[in-house]
Formats: sequence, structure tokens, C-alpha cells
Amino acid sequence: MSEPAPGPVRNAVPRVVAVVLAAALIAVIVTTTPWHLIDLPKPDATLDFTTAEIDRQNQFRHELLPWSTASWVLSLLVPLVIGFSPLGRRLYDAIKLRWYYAVPVLVAGLGLLAGLVTVPTDVMAERVARKYGLSTQDWGLWIRDRAVNWLLMAIVLIAIALGLVALARRWRNWWWASAAIAGAVLVLGISFAYPVLVEPRFNDFTSLAPGAQRDELLQLAKQDGVPVKDVLVADASKRTTSLNAYVSGFGSTRRLVVYDTLLKDAPPAQVRLVVAHELGHAAEGDVLHGTFIGALGAAFAVVLLRLLLGARMSDPRHTALLLAMITAGTALSAPVENLVSRKIEARADFHSLRLTNDPVDFVAMEHQLSVTNISALNPSRWRYWMFANHPTPPERIAMGRAWASEHGSVVPPLVRR
Repeated sequence: MSEPAPGPVRNAVPRVVAVVLAAALIAVIVTTTPWHLIDLPKPDATLDFTTAEIDRQNQFRHELLPWSTASWVLSLLVPLVIGFSPLGRRLYDAIKLRWYYAVPVLVAGLGLLAGLVTVPTDVMAERVARKYGLSTQDWGLWIRDRAVNWLLMAIVLIAIALGLVALARRWRNWWWASAAIAGAVLVLGISFAYPVLVEPRFNDFTSLAPGAQRDELLQLAKQDGVPVKDVLVADASKRTTSLNAYVSGFGSTRRLVVYDTLLKDAPPAQVRLVVAHELGHAAEGDVLHGTFIGALGAAFAVVLLRLLLGARMSDPRHTALLLAMITAGTALSAPVENLVSRKIEARADFHSLRLTNDPVDFVAMEHQLSVTNISALNPSRWRYWMFANHPTPPERIAMGRAWASEHGSVVPPLVRR
């Protein structure tokens, strides 16, 4: 009886692994995403936003979206056109360096090109944000942020490209196995280190000053059973007037951060609700949960690369193609990522309501956040699926009203008719 040919076996194994990883990814998403928390009334912005507030939001988006959409399209087109055409290989050949020098030069160069192509549209979008008082940064800080973002992205993509090519050159047919593990570990490491390595590149953080508000927030965390040693304040006001807070990292790098703008412009009761929302993320382990899904996704993406590129991954002349495939995969997965994110954010809202038992201030808080941040009240369907990682303000307000109704109270509309 003859043994099976090595080629078919080598091709069958990654297919099986891809199916297993895809099934695991789907199973984790389906079983851990909070698909339903409470029956919601139909969201209606006119209940809580005045005509002037709705008109301002619509006008802001009317002026902003042509520029921001153009930037998004250009940021996709540059790597896709170059990577899926012979131009990518020609650019690599023009570098004329050893592959381990040429790959970083090409990756950094393509990232810089994409950044430069979008400068005109990004400038116009920034001008709109300034016109409406949303952006407070000067052009020097704006340029610096773009440069730092390009550098950080270049470092990550260079590490990915060099690692994949090196592994493929070392193990021509089985590189994907070790690369899938390395990809998952990379996602885990980036998520863990992000608060201490990346966030300080953009903001300075100080401990919330001792006082009644700090004591109240730490007591809220204690009441919630979430270990929080400190509440950090980010100097967001040097860039924006928007109000926000967030949780990042996990384990020893987990941090609870509030914007200085939130502390300055929101009433203490609303700050408490925002922090309670972020404590919900910590209590549910949302960062670690998202990291786990990202690690599974990274491993699946590597195996998919093996099925699509095979041994060609060992040829550094396909580096631009690799970047194009990463870009395409990121864009295609965005609707699913956003869907899961919206459900996770809704659960954090629900957690905030349970922890504070304050639906009236919750509705008022969502209204103020939306008006100050000029949030989209009713985005188009495609924008909602492609870009919305939070429920819309009317959806979040509907959550507050539904929770109040279930607990025997009523939150009246904020707009009197």
C-alpha cells in the first residue's frame, strides 16, 4: 500500500487547521457576545435632542464625512493597488538591498506614502473639527501625532512582515504553524503592553487629585468588586473638547482613565456613570476577552495566508502583497468586530445602570456626551456597520429608559413638546 504524497498532506493540514480555528472563532463570538440584555423601545432622537442639536450634528457630519470618507478610501486604495499589482514587486526590486533591509524599507515607505496621500483630506477634516470646536490641537501636535502613529504602525507591520518571511524561508512548507502561534502571542503582547508603551506616546497621565470625587470613584470600584488602585486623568484637552473615559490593558497593566475634559465639563453624577460603564468593562474582562478573540483571529489569518500564498511567503518580493492582504482582511472583518463591540458596549451601559441605579442621570449623561462629542444620532446603515463600535446615543438612551421601566420608574423625554 503506497503512502500519501507529501504535497497533498501539506496542503490538507492547513485547511483542517483553518476550519478548526474558524469554528473556534465563531463559537467564541457566538457564545460570549451578549446578544440580548433587555427589550428596547425604538430609539427616537427627537425625544431627547432639540431641533438645533439635531441640525448641528447633521451639518457637522455633512461637512466632515466627505473628507473622512475620502481619507478612508485612499488609505485602502494605496496598499491594495500597489500590493495586488506588479508595482509592489517593482518597488521592492528598486530598493536593491538584502531582503531583511528591503522589507522594512518597503513597509515603512508604503505606510508613509499612504499617510502622505491622505494629508489633504485629513487636513480638511481637521479644519471641520476645529470649526465646530471639537479639536483644540495646534498643527504642530497634529503633525506629531501622525508621525508617531506612522512610526508605531510601521514597527508592528515590519515585525510581522520580517517574521513571516523569515519563518517561511526557514520552513518553506510549515512556516504557518509557528507563525500562527507567534501571531497570537503578538496580539496578546500588544494588548498587555499598550497602556504602558503606546498610550504615553500621545498623552500624559496623572492620578486623580485626592478629594471627594476620587474617594467616590474608588469606592464605586470597590462596591463593584473591581480592583482599582488608581484613577488616571489623561490630558485630552490639548487635542479635543470631547468627553470620554476608557479601560485598557489587563492584569498588571490594566488602567482606568478619564479625560480631563470629562472631569471639567460633566457633573459629578455623570462622571460617576461614565466610570461605572468602564468598570463594567473591567468586571466582565472585556479587554482580555477581545484580546483572546484577536489572538484567534490572528492565528486564523496566518493560516489563511498559507492557503492563499503557500510557499510564496518565503519570497520577500511579495511584501506589498502581504500588506494588501492585511489591509483587505482588516476592512472585511470590521463589520463583525463592530457588531461584537456594540454588544459589549451595551453590556457596559447595562452594568453602569445596575451599579448606580440612576437611569435619569444616565439619560442626561448620554445626551451631554452626544452633544459635546457631536456624535452621529442616525448614521447611514453602511456607516453603522463599517464604523460604529458603540451603539448610537438614541440606542443608549433607549437602554436607560428600558432599564428604568423594568425597575418601576420613568425617565421623561428631555425635550418638552
